[in-house]
Amino acid sequence: MPFLTSKTAFSQKNYVLKSPDGNMSVNISCGNTLGYSITRKQNEIIAFSPIGMEMENDQLGGGDIPGKTLEQKTARYNSLTLKFGKRYDVVFRLYNEGFAYRFLTHLKDSVKVINETATFNVRPDAAAVLQETDNYTTWEGVYTKSDAVESIAVGKRATTPALFAYQDGTKVIVAESDLFDYPGMYVKKEKAGFVGEWAQLPSLTVPGSWGNFVSVVKQRFPFIAKTSGERSYPWRIAIIATDDKQLLTNRLVTELATPSKIKDTQWIKPGKAAWEWWHDALLPGAPIPSGMDNRNTALYNYYVDFAAKYKLEYLMVDAGWSNNYDLTQVNPKNDIKAVIANAKSKNVGVFLWCVATTLLKNLDKNLDFVQSLGAAGLKVDFIDRDDQEAIKWFEIIAKAAAKRKLMINFHGCSKPTGLEKTYPNIVNYEAVRGAESDKWDYTINPDLQLLTPFIRMLAGPFDYTPGAMRNKTKETFKPIDQGLPSGQGTRCHELAMYVIYRQPLAMLSDSPSAYMKEDTVMRYLSAVPTVYDEEKVLSAKLGEEVVMAKRKGKTWYVGGMGNWNEHQVNVDFSFLPPGHFQAEIYSDAPNANTDASAYSYKTITVNPKTVLPLNMAKGGGFVIVIHP
Repeated sequence: MPFLTSKTAFSQKNYVLKSPDGNMSVNISCGNTLGYSITRKQNEIIAFSPIGMEMENDQLGGGDIPGKTLEQKTARYNSLTLKFGKRYDVVFRLYNEGFAYRFLTHLKDSVKVINETATFNVRPDAAAVLQETDNYTTWEGVYTKSDAVESIAVGKRATTPALFAYQDGTKVIVAESDLFDYPGMYVKKEKAGFVGEWAQLPSLTVPGSWGNFVSVVKQRFPFIAKTSGERSYPWRIAIIATDDKQLLTNRLVTELATPSKIKDTQWIKPGKAAWEWWHDALLPGAPIPSGMDNRNTALYNYYVDFAAKYKLEYLMVDAGWSNNYDLTQVNPKNDIKAVIANAKSKNVGVFLWCVATTLLKNLDKNLDFVQSLGAAGLKVDFIDRDDQEAIKWFEIIAKAAAKRKLMINFHGCSKPTGLEKTYPNIVNYEAVRGAESDKWDYTINPDLQLLTPFIRMLAGPFDYTPGAMRNKTKETFKPIDQGLPSGQGTRCHELAMYVIYRQPLAMLSDSPSAYMKEDTVMRYLSAVPTVYDEEKVLSAKLGEEVVMAKRKGKTWYVGGMGNWNEHQVNVDFSFLPPGHFQAEIYSDAPNANTDASAYSYKTITVNPKTVLPLNMAKGGGFVIVIHP
């Protein structure tokens, strides 16, 4: 069967693009209206959805018939490129696990993009799980569930990735990739479905918001981008999954991104980091004064010693080591250069926090200064925008940092769109409602934590900052802003995040004093990797449970997490190669429903025929480390 067919009807010309496995079809129509629809095994996934671009003096996508088409067939995808003369092309790709398209323009000089049409007409009876927002400044919200798209109010806006679910189990996730010099995409409800929406280009910004150092938009131009006439635009993606397991390993956003622009990447090293901010730098029982008022050389050297003892690759030094408005004005209480030198002598790298606007005031000077201190990287915070101007900042910072062999952890930022592939010195993004919210509300709970990997994680890695050692049940948890906060869910639920969540730079968010009381836990946290060689999903159900097995070298790590309900799972070890293996099992204790910190530890011998039943308490979890 050919993977591409075409036919002409009146002023429209139609093409049918097949997926490599033949299960999906994209019907592409051009002429009066350019658009697409998607079917899978004769079932409509997305109804006809118009696409196009409105330039200042041109309209791309309507009223045009392509003069030439190009077809490509690979093992991963089939593609069709429609070439509309010398003005523009549209590239369509269909994978077994999703669909993507993008515009390429060949226009002279610079152009103004007034707006873009990107439509996703999912079925009106589809359920939806959306991170709704009424602004263009946050990606750290909770998810709202709707039983049917048709019940969502017209005009409601949500961040991407956005998930839609059909009654037969099929999921559609709207996302984007390869975002450069262009605003990030949201989706907005219309009567028939959803359309893309973008922040207009700012015309006036002022310092404001928290700390009065965030760039706040006060006025906008009547267009979304001013950019080069010769360029490619971001990929618009509809990920299609027929099994929830497929969502946990889908990498289309990354695959579609521009390849690495950094030739030498040997200096870029993922790892785990000790971190003082979440627990207010409190070190109960330590021989030195601690707390936020005592963030000095002695305190950070204590964190260095902790990291070195447990073979953590990094120390994250958060706000306070320098002036928030001048990166080069170092806090005299903390000889940060000496701390970094001490850390280096013990094979610990140091990341330093900074405000994005402060860094950008004099990017080269500031990065040279950070490099002169010997830091491994920067945590760049409070970008809080994804209009065209802000999106440029991500690449500018990553590119300049790479020249100085500095890694970047973006915080207070928009979701990733594959830039970490182009600039692999980007080791993490926040863009998730993470553990910091345990300090002030109840939103970071196992119910949310079992949605995040199925939706947000499809965009790329996130800086969730797990590791809470004061673990609470639903009934006993209370937010603690100042002092030692707690985490919701069991101890093993917290440990499983290090396997299940994508976080190349993973924080140990709690106090070294808490960790050092738990030798068994620290044996695991010292060893668990942050990137893996292979991954398999053993079981998954959106919002309810996840069990994943990941391999690093010859060692396998299995993590399981559940929502606020109890779960009984059978861990099937058939993913193992032939032979017998030692398995260390951390699981919820029988009393974990009342004491969330309670866990059991045992070692057993397993082989590929082993099936191990495990009970996850409410908000529970488990981890298994399998040694050859």
